[in-house]
Amino acid sequence: MNVDVSVVVPAFNEAESLPELAERVRGVLTGTGRSWELVVVDDGSTDGTLEVLKRLGASIPELRFRSFLRNYGKAAALDVAFGEARGGFIITMDADLQDDPGEIPTLLAKLDEGWDLVSGWKRVRHDPLSKTLPSKVFNATVSAFAGVRLHDFNCGLKAYRAATARSLPVYGELHRFLPALAHWQGYRVTEIPVLHHARIHGRSKYGANRFVNGFLDLLTVTFVHSGKHSPLHFFGRVGLLLGTIGGGIFLAFVVSWGLGHPVRMRPIFFIGLILIILAIQFISLGLLGELVVKGQARTPYQFREDA
Repeated sequence: MNVDVSVVVPAFNEAESLPELAERVRGVLTGTGRSWELVVVDDGSTDGTLEVLKRLGASIPELRFRSFLRNYGKAAALDVAFGEARGGFIITMDADLQDDPGEIPTLLAKLDEGWDLVSGWKRVRHDPLSKTLPSKVFNATVSAFAGVRLHDFNCGLKAYRAATARSLPVYGELHRFLPALAHWQGYRVTEIPVLHHARIHGRSKYGANRFVNGFLDLLTVTFVHSGKHSPLHFFGRVGLLLGTIGGGIFLAFVVSWGLGHPVRMRPIFFIGLILIILAIQFISLGLLGELVVKGQARTPYQFREDA
């Protein structure tokens, strides 16, 4: 049976937070007049999260859950939850109670205005400087690459039209780039300020390597999913640049030889030779990439529901 709103929550070792979260979600959505469900994906927790979900399911009929055998990551949990959700609108939020369920009606109202994805912005953030400062740098960088200006790409509190959520490639750690991916597909993306609370139970699951991985993933989504560059255009530009520099060096040797100067094997000669070899390799890599892309399925074009 379909419902109006699905609240999707990936959970990893959040047994202490889930009872309060479920009750607060029920309290908010019961008063909206919309039918709803709460979909929780237990991401291989080891703290009794599954037992808590079974207990909550006995008293909250709107609760549905799945449980991974091991920890696959937040993106995998979201991917499964998007497939399980039966709502026309999908709200995602973290299980640690730092996202406020009271913001759900505001997010839904923004979707009602015609937006396809509404991202939360933790304008006042209750996290240590070690998390907030790198996050500001990360968000500014992603905004520059993505072409859509958001203050907080990685906020767990977001609202989607169901068709938008299900069309996005969610794997690895790409969950933090979902607004960018949606924008590149032509969906209408915006953000609104949302409340953010300090963590009460448990501890953060993210370390410093999260930011390093984030910038590497940014290169992945920019090249693979943005649709702005074909492989040959990307690698070919690098190859042409290296080939031009290497060819210029060789040309200087030819001109010098033509003017009667003896040609000596100088280090710059070998640098030019290496640059030309690298140029050939980059262009060849671009051509191979084009062959791979050509062999893949056609682009999954997206169409607006209101047109």
